[in-house]
Amino acid sequence: MELRGTVDIEIFGTMTLPEYDEHIQEYASEVGVDVEIFHSNEEGEVIAKLKGTDANAALINPGGYTTGHPALADTIREAPIPTLEIHMSNPASRGRVSEIGPACRGVITGMGIVGYNLGLQAAKQLAND
Repeated sequence: MELRGTVDIEIFGTMTLPEYDEHIQEYASEVGVDVEIFHSNEEGEVIAKLKGTDANAALINPGGYTTGHPALADTIREAPIPTLEIHMSNPASRGRVSEIGPACRGVITGMGIVGYNLGLQAAKQLAND
């Protein structure tokens, strides 16, 4: 994720990770959602964060953890909060089938940065249900 905006531009576009974060923070503020943005290249850190969260919902872009990481999928499945998988691109269009998605409440792919907006709206609604 830290290379966003510099590699695979034809797939992911030119937005950098700090630009993603800024957009997400701004949109969350607009819709009245408090967010904590967390990035890690370590699966164990992601799992620990999900297990220790006091959030009401979670959005996850699993990136390289989309396949081959059953412990992450199990953690999401066991989490007491609704979790949504978000991808800027559509991994299925490249033949990748997510192993994380089935553990999540829902999946949003291929919508670019708008996917995060939709995810925040959905998370807010699900947290209030």
